[in-house]
Amino acid sequence: MLTLSHLKSVLALTLAAMLAACAGAPRQTVDYSALRAAKPRTIVVLPPLNETSDVNATNGMLSQMTQPLAESGYYVLPVAEVAETFRQNGLTTPADIQGVSAAKLRQIFGADAALYTKVTQYGSVYQVVDANTYVTASAKLVNLGNGDVLWQGAAGASGKELGNAYAQGGLVGALVQAAVKQIAHTLSDESWDVAGLTSRKLLSAGRTNGLLYGPHSPKYGTD
Repeated sequence: MLTLSHLKSVLALTLAAMLAACAGAPRQTVDYSALRAAKPRTIVVLPPLNETSDVNATNGMLSQMTQPLAESGYYVLPVAEVAETFRQNGLTTPADIQGVSAAKLRQIFGADAALYTKVTQYGSVYQVVDANTYVTASAKLVNLGNGDVLWQGAAGASGKELGNAYAQGGLVGALVQAAVKQIAHTLSDESWDVAGLTSRKLLSAGRTNGLLYGPHSPKYGTD
C-alpha cells in the first residue's frame, strides 16, 4: 500500500529531478533587443587581434569565419577584397584596422555591421603524457550605423573534438604517443581545423547565446 510518507518521497524525488533537468538546460543570457532592432544584412569581418604567441592565429581564424556567418543567413564581404582595401589605405595590422571608426567602415564598405574578433589561444600544447591543440576566441558584432554592440560571445575548441583517437598504454607508451601527436599537430597544422570548429561554435546561429539567424536564412525570425 502506498502510504503518505511514500507519496511524499516520490513527489520530492520527482521535484528534484525536474529541478535538476531545468538547471542542466542551457539558458539564453544574451540581450538580443539591439540585434533584432538593427536587422543587419551585410557584415564586414575584421582581422582578429592575436593575443597568442602563434603568428598564424589571425589568418587561421580569419579564414574560417565567413562560412558559419554565411550559413547563418548573413552576406559577408569577401575577406580578400576587404584586406586589399585596408592595405591600399595603409592599414596592415589587426590593431590598426580594428581601430578604424564605425562611421569610416560604413563609409568604405557600406556594410551594416562589423565583426571584431580576438584570438586568446591558438596552437598545440605539449604535456607530459599528452598533447592537444586549442583555439579560443571571442567576438562582438557592432552596428556601423551608430557604433552599438549588437551581440558578443566566446567559444573554444580542441583537437580532441575532431575525433582523434589514440591507443592507451603504459607510461612510456603515453610519452611516445604525446611526442608523436605533437609532431603530427605541427606538420598537419591541426590548429587550422580546430579554428574552424571554434568559428562554427562562435558564429553559427541556433546555438545558446549565439547569433540570431540572418535575413538570408529560411529560419530568419524564428529564434
